[in-house]
Formats: sequence, C-alpha cells, structure tokens
Amino acid sequence: MNIQYFQKLTLLDYPSKTAATVFTYGCNFRCPFCHNASLVVDRPEEAVDPEEFFAFLAKRKNLLDGVCITGGEPLLQEDIADFIKRIRDMGFLVKLDTNGYLPDRLEKILEEDIVNYIAMDIKNSPEKYPLTAGIKNFDIERINTSINLIRNSGIDFEFRTTAIREYHTMDDFIKIGKWIRGFEKYYIQNFFDSGNTIENGLSGFTPEELGAFKDALSGYLPNTSVRGV
Repeated sequence: MNIQYFQKLTLLDYPSKTAATVFTYGCNFRCPFCHNASLVVDRPEEAVDPEEFFAFLAKRKNLLDGVCITGGEPLLQEDIADFIKRIRDMGFLVKLDTNGYLPDRLEKILEEDIVNYIAMDIKNSPEKYPLTAGIKNFDIERINTSINLIRNSGIDFEFRTTAIREYHTMDDFIKIGKWIRGFEKYYIQNFFDSGNTIENGLSGFTPEELGAFKDALSGYLPNTSVRGV
C-alpha cells in the first residue's frame, strides 16, 4: 500500500461514524478540480509505512468506528484487499471511495464482502465525463458497470457529484438524474478551493443554486441532499 498520509479523526468522511482516513497515492483520472492534486500529479518522496498506520489503529480500538480509504484512487493499489481485510480483522468498519473506473477490481472487493460502505463519484453527465475526469478516450461503460455492481452489492453506498461552476450546469444535473435515477443516496457536494487543485480559478455555487439542482433532481433521485453549505 502506498499511503501518502492519514488523518487520525474525521466526523465527516464516514456518515454517522467516527473514523480515520487513509489517503493513497495515484489516480487514473486528472480531474481539474481535484482537491488532492499532490496525490495525483506529484510523485511523493516519502510514504507512510502501513505498519505505522496499523500501530495507530491498535491504539484506537473502541474509540473509532471505522476507516475511510480514499485517494487518489484506492483501487489502483495492488494489495488493497489485504489492507482492508487487516483493518476489518482489527474490528473496524471500512468505507471505500472510488471513481468507478476499475470495475474489475471493484467487483473482486465486493465479491469478498470486505467493505461496509462505498462512495462512488459521479463526475458529470455522460457526454461531459472525459472533460471532467481529465482523460481522453474515456470508456463510460466502465462507470455504468461500477454503478450496477454497487447497486446490486447489498452494501450501504452513496453516489455523489462535486458541483463546480465551470464544469456543471442545471442541464448536466438533470442528465445525471435521468442517467442514474433511483432511490439511493445521492449527494451534491459544493466545490471549495483547497489551494491544491490541478486547475486554478474554479468556484462553487451559491446555496440557492445548489438547492435548485436538488429540486430539479427530485423526480429522478428523490433522496438527493446537498453537502458543503
């Protein structure tokens, strides 16, 4: 596991749980608005020894509910399954974040039934996915496969979209709603500039605009909520 760093406590990353968050290095996307750009474009000089993380976890038994694994894209890590199993064996829940572009690896994780919660990003409407993900020759069927795998997994999950003024419109959100329509949890997350994005000069929306997106999705994704306002 290439762990770049970990956060010892989060009350936000794992819904209704206290957790630590592990940030893995590397991603197969180049989203211009990525708030962890250093995990994507900069080769780290040092990484956290996984044993250091597990030593930390051993001291947090009965204090933390779980661990969030994010990135970058965690499924790029060849030993991600063993890493998750070891966390679970210590008695912690595991939440996995993914962009959904590695459905074969995701399927293996789901078949092993080793994660408790999955959060998958829906970057944009299908036709704007290559632009928003920052890669050419984009295969949208990989995203469709991952959506279906997660929906049929029996595991608690959410879909989510980070809303960026320069990349999203009302029409985009309506297209997302028609594309993934259903009754699962869907979150619109407002963009905030972390100061560590791939592209500079991006901005989020006003609370009123985000509320309008939510209302427009009510007929397609009735369990839509807004984060970051």
